[in-house]
Amino acid sequence: MLGYLAKRLVSTGTVLVLVMMCTFAFVHMLPGDPARLVAGPTAAVEDVQAVRQALGLDKPLPEQFVSYVSRLAHGDLGTSLKTRRPVATEIGERLMPTVWLTVTAMSWSTLIGLLIGVMSAVRRGRWQDHLGMLVAVSGISFPPFWLGLLLINLLSVRLGWLPTGGYGTWQHFIMPSITLGVGVAAVMARFTRSSFVEVAREDYVRTARAKGVPERQVIWRHALRNALIPITTMVGLQFGFLLGGSIVVESVFSWPGLGRLLVDSVSYRDYPVIQALILLFSIQFILINLIVDVLYVVANPEIRYS
Repeated sequence: MLGYLAKRLVSTGTVLVLVMMCTFAFVHMLPGDPARLVAGPTAAVEDVQAVRQALGLDKPLPEQFVSYVSRLAHGDLGTSLKTRRPVATEIGERLMPTVWLTVTAMSWSTLIGLLIGVMSAVRRGRWQDHLGMLVAVSGISFPPFWLGLLLINLLSVRLGWLPTGGYGTWQHFIMPSITLGVGVAAVMARFTRSSFVEVAREDYVRTARAKGVPERQVIWRHALRNALIPITTMVGLQFGFLLGGSIVVESVFSWPGLGRLLVDSVSYRDYPVIQALILLFSIQFILINLIVDVLYVVANPEIRYS
């Protein structure tokens, strides 16, 4: 296990270096001049050039990349071109709203997706199966922005039950978490159903039934436990997707999270913030996949790593 973790950490370092190179190249390919944005639209050419020199944007790209990596090695993410504040401070203020929204959406969507998937697999071919898959397909088909606007129109504008947007109380979490989690719940339901149906055909499940083990125990103890292995992978991927993919939902509900910060940074060509956010999203994807691999052993102790 320790040898496996060491190999994964080495490969993680390689991936992070590639991500840093691709991110740096990507943000410098964006159209627009950040020096012009910082100096202002009416600034003279000399002033824009002075800002460019102050930001280090007049240096060759390889030199800028080496400077960027050197600052990262010392834990310095740079300074925002827009607010002139440290990037770490900007991200720190936006991190927890996104994390709490993601955890809330992931919790309910995983639970509901598992229940619908197991119910559809156990009642395969019956009306419960058709109803469950109809709900799942509907959830996948709803565009998040449209569902969010629909919820705002119904629950906020017409009924006045919930705030239209913002962040602060538990009421602010309801509509964004529903909008963000519907697609995940649908994917989890379909994936759980297919995984459960495949496991239910295994010999040890038929043997358990032949030995007279109660059906509830066969489902929850024997079949579901082994079906959880691929489902765990899907949960990890979906969690990473939600952390980095809540841009639309945060924009619809004016949620002060990382997604909105990324949108604002791209609009302003705020290179340091864009690079830091993409690097952060990449790191959380890598760590989540590593945690998922370790959880395989918890879900099925018979799995061993070489």
